[in-house]
Amino acid sequence: MRDLLGGFLSLLAPARCAGCDEAAEGPAVFCHFCAMLAEPVSDRGAVFEYGGPVADAIQRFKYDGRSEFGAGLGAVMAEEAYHWAEKVDVVVPVPLHWRRRRARGYDQAALLARPVAKSLGVPVLLRGLRRVRNTPRQVDLPHAERQKNIAGAFVPYRLGGAGRVLLVDDVRTTGATLRAASEALRAGGVSEVHAFVLAARVLVQAT
Repeated sequence: MRDLLGGFLSLLAPARCAGCDEAAEGPAVFCHFCAMLAEPVSDRGAVFEYGGPVADAIQRFKYDGRSEFGAGLGAVMAEEAYHWAEKVDVVVPVPLHWRRRRARGYDQAALLARPVAKSLGVPVLLRGLRRVRNTPRQVDLPHAERQKNIAGAFVPYRLGGAGRVLLVDDVRTTGATLRAASEALRAGGVSEVHAFVLAARVLVQAT
């Protein structure tokens, strides 16, 4: 009965591709065309290169209120999380400031972290970190200012004696946010921090 109801609802509201927002077949987060354009990275700390349909998906997910993409994008991360099997004790998402979370209605990193933690068979600590400063968006700042902007923005909160943490976020650009969050975790007694993101920006070095 549940499968029948689910099939009926999918006819009324078919799943949408996170990349192009067209109707997608089955449970895949990307349609066939967008999946071909999504560039994987060799860095095990990320799943995709930031760009193309992946960038469009993250834009919709974060800024257009498309929280329904969280489960699918998180499942994609969960498939690649095997690198951390038996190497971490908990998963901690990089948190939004409460004002931004209230305005957005959800915390995108928390939605990604849940399926990752489930795939690893470890708890997800949604309150392992607190963001105590409502900093300007990193994407709006020059690279040289990002570390200064985010410094001291996080404090350890409810870590419960966690030793090895997998820190989850949506995008890594310069790594400033992940470094600041990692420093806060270590200040809270965490011995190891491993970062894992959905997409990483590939920075071109000046020559």
